[in-house]
Amino acid sequence: MEALLAHLRDAIARGEYAVGAKLPSEAALGREFQVSRSVVREALRGLQALGLTTSQAGKGTFVVADEPVDNPRFGSYSARDLLEVRRHVEIPAAGYAALRHTPDDLGLLTDLLERMTRETDDTAWVALDSLFHITVAQASGNPVFGKVIEEIRDALARQSAFLNQRGDRRAASDAEHRELVDAIASGQDSAAAEAMAHHLANVEHALGDLVSRP
Repeated sequence: MEALLAHLRDAIARGEYAVGAKLPSEAALGREFQVSRSVVREALRGLQALGLTTSQAGKGTFVVADEPVDNPRFGSYSARDLLEVRRHVEIPAAGYAALRHTPDDLGLLTDLLERMTRETDDTAWVALDSLFHITVAQASGNPVFGKVIEEIRDALARQSAFLNQRGDRRAASDAEHRELVDAIASGQDSAAAEAMAHHLANVEHALGDLVSRP
């Protein structure tokens, strides 16, 4: 996925696919690069998030710019929208989760960690990632936190899939999640809030790296 996205970005930057041009179909790209349709689909979503292309139902994917935007979009929300909200919701929610979690909350978070570590399918891992963050918010004991994260679930999944195009990001995210669960289990609200803040800072850094990557 990362290699295909990089190739298509480079081809657009070089003018191989000029603004207004139509990209090859998912099937054609899959045959050319010998990858699955799901890999092609995620790479095309990455181009769209970067503001380089737009998808027209029944017609295909068309180039709309030759340079990526600074603030990618994931469905209805931009990366900046998501980061601002997540800092104000998920960091305090993690702190409350350390103080208020139940044994069932901790058991579910631990189970999600193990499933994510074992998961080999990227799409399945992304779904588990969104569920993990919803579960942390729910463990806060305040249902409003959980509702907010559920509202942006689709955008979080799109962003997570985009970040996984940086080859090392998924393993790093697993490690950051484990640190967060350990902090919640310890009952130390400041440690849990700090672990979530660290995770979100790394998300922001990875996004910036992917957007600026030549």
